[in-house]
Amino acid sequence: MIHEFVISILTYSLVYVVVVISLNLAFGFTGLVNLGHMAFFGFGAYTSAILTLNGVSWYFALPVSGIFAGILGAIIAAITVRLKGDYFQIVTLGLAFIAIAVSRNWISLTRGALGLPGVPDIIKDNLYYMLFVLAVTIICIVFVHWLTNSETGKIFQAIRDDETAAMILGKNTYFYKVLAITISTFFAGIAGSLFVHFINFVDPTVFDLEFFILIVIMLITGGLASIKGSIIAAFMLEIVHESLRFVAFNPEIIGAVRSMLFMAVLLMILVYRPRGLFGKVDV
Repeated sequence: MIHEFVISILTYSLVYVVVVISLNLAFGFTGLVNLGHMAFFGFGAYTSAILTLNGVSWYFALPVSGIFAGILGAIIAAITVRLKGDYFQIVTLGLAFIAIAVSRNWISLTRGALGLPGVPDIIKDNLYYMLFVLAVTIICIVFVHWLTNSETGKIFQAIRDDETAAMILGKNTYFYKVLAITISTFFAGIAGSLFVHFINFVDPTVFDLEFFILIVIMLITGGLASIKGSIIAAFMLEIVHESLRFVAFNPEIIGAVRSMLFMAVLLMILVYRPRGLFGKVDV
């Protein structure tokens, strides 16, 4: 029992590492506050679930989930990244609500609020599945580390710090912002696929604001533009999140208690460490 619980925590934590790092690429490294990020996580989860439930091999479904999310991210970014500040954030937040509406109302495809049960396992043994997720997570970490230290990554950070200066230096900031969102949403889709094949079920709650807030708190706690911070914060807060299951709270209020606890963590971080644990830029 304890063995399975530990494997579960590790698997969830690794999935969250991919989600947080993917959001960090857009938000922390490029300065693009994508409030609809979890929509792409959800798109990846639903894509993988629908494909495998219809007999498609997970070898195909896993990368297709990321590619689908990335293409969708590229299309939306191509339309929206010219918007400045709050306007970009409002549009991406609207995307999250659209995703919720589609998942709840396209009954013939998603079964609405009932969700899609019986999503096949990629690997039957949870320990081996956790190791598979670990391998995918390491690939994500290595790639994003390489990318953010490359010439492209330097341009991402230049856009974050001063987009006008980057444009004066001849950089096509529009292209690089679209690229950052595309890569970010690709990995969000991959994380969604890994998530759904672990819990074997998907429903509209994958788009919930509470889920997104948890990811944002992990990002801010670890620090913007810090891969190490994203990894540590994802593990740390997921352990806290799962440990609350053993606290004797009324089931009707446990969700509210969990949210208040995480908001308290966020407030303390913002007050005492505005850059998070390892952040390189201010929130």
